[in-house]
This record gives sequence, C-alpha cells and structure tokens, in this order.
Amino acid sequence: MSVTGPVKPDPWAVDGSGLYTVVGALLTVALITAVATIVTCSVWWALAVHGANWHQAERARTGVFLGLGGAALTGCGIALANWLINLGMGL
Repeated sequence: MSVTGPVKPDPWAVDGSGLYTVVGALLTVALITAVATIVTCSVWWALAVHGANWHQAERARTGVFLGLGGAALTGCGIALANWLINLGMGL
C-alpha cells in the first residue's frame, strides 16, 4: 500500500463514537472535584488558623491553591484541546 499525498489527521473521524460525551463528563467530574477541594481546604484553613495550628494552616492553604489551579486547568481544557487539534492540523 502506498501513500501518494501528505497524511493529515481527521478530527471528525471519532464524531459518532461518543468521545465528546466522555470528555465532557470527565471535565465535569474534574471541575466538581476541584471545587470540593477548594471548599474543604478553605474550611480546614480557617479552622487551623483559628486553632493556631500553623502547620495545618499552611497545608490547607496549599490545598486551596492546588484546587484553584485544578479548576483553572479544567476550565481551560476545551480551549487547550482545540489549540492542540489546530496545531496538529497545521503539521
């Protein structure tokens, strides 16, 4: 079998496979997990500061910032995926 022209990816080849539904569900679960992390760590941070437990307060603050980063990355997931698809189409 020989290829006579440039090989290009076909992003619409998986259109009917339900891949978009699966990706949307995964992004939803990731966003819910990130928000739950932010809420839990925020409460823990407040309780630790109130109890003068600075080590636990620092760990909870780190958890809040990681949750915020996870939520931001989840929100940017679709834009990142579209950018990578466009980048791949230009190769």
